[in-house]
Amino acid sequence: MTRALILIDIQEGMDSPLWGARNNPDAENNAARLLAAFRVSGAPLVHIQHFSTRSTSPLHPDQGGNAIKGIVAPREGETVFGKGTNSAFIGTPLEAHLRDLGVTGVVIAGLSTPQCISTSVRMAANLGFDTWLAHDACAAFETHAAYGWNPDAPRMTAQHIHDSEVSILHGEFCQAMTTDAILGALA
Repeated sequence: MTRALILIDIQEGMDSPLWGARNNPDAENNAARLLAAFRVSGAPLVHIQHFSTRSTSPLHPDQGGNAIKGIVAPREGETVFGKGTNSAFIGTPLEAHLRDLGVTGVVIAGLSTPQCISTSVRMAANLGFDTWLAHDACAAFETHAAYGWNPDAPRMTAQHIHDSEVSILHGEFCQAMTTDAILGALA
């Protein structure tokens, strides 16, 4: 099986206080470990960069937070696809690119767990890719701080949101694994 790494939205704008409290401060370090392993092995890897259409979003190209974080910055020749939706597969050539490379399995990591990660994991599985979620290379933010609180819903912590989403995805759409488990399985 050819397995590709897909790093999603690990961008400078994700450090904005607009998003609210976050869990898993080690997410980027774990994503960098996966990236290093894929680079050494020569296995396919893809960087996904979000270009928000919301003018006030930290990920809007005019807001200064659009750049991919240095810890996982693409090297020359590495594939980078820009997106404007939650799914890394919508409006991008990602699926065709993976199929052209003979990829049948993916490892997904990035930000944030309940938005672009969840949507991309679900889509990858629905497209038939054997999907591994590097859950400790992902992070969530407290209940949608960036776009206002739902006054009818209880406030949830970032950790609760992350754990809930990973639990929902595991078994149905992916195998949720730690970075260490993924690195061991790939060795």
